[in-house]
Amino acid sequence: MILSCHDTFRPIGQILATDVLPALYRAQNLPLRISCLGVASYDAGDDADSFDRMIPLGECPSPEEAMRFAALRLSRGDVCTGPDSFPHFRPRIMLIQDRDHGLVLAGEIRVNVILWQQPVASDAEARRIVTEASRLRGLAFRTSAPAEARELRYRAAALETRLVDPFWREAAAELLRLPQAA
Repeated sequence: MILSCHDTFRPIGQILATDVLPALYRAQNLPLRISCLGVASYDAGDDADSFDRMIPLGECPSPEEAMRFAALRLSRGDVCTGPDSFPHFRPRIMLIQDRDHGLVLAGEIRVNVILWQQPVASDAEARRIVTEASRLRGLAFRTSAPAEARELRYRAAALETRLVDPFWREAAAELLRLPQAA
């Protein structure tokens, strides 16, 4: 039996391009920042007195740890704590971003569970999501009802959770294929 070198060894250029360089890129953009987008208010009143707020939660050295950290903070109910916290905060979207603010992973929050979104698989799919999100934001801009406008903006933001930075797409997709530890 004759084995070709392609069956047993990969060329160094391929190793550099597929393994080494992406890992170096990701390493230079660490730590990862975890944030939560939600609706805040100072009282439990109506939606007219509420406003959108991004709450920074912390930093982690890897996407896996960031996912666990975000889920733990949400499950404990300590998403909006600290000196500039709000008495009433409804978390809607959890974000993990790199040091350059590139989206690593994001997910919608429903019933205190983060539904991590699968990243787009292609640039064409990303364009479709951007088009639909822009349409929803346009509808939100034209509506006169604040609650309806906010819901349309959150639907657009939920779509945009799939717009993971191209350098993180493969890593994020792989993370979501792995069984998640509790």
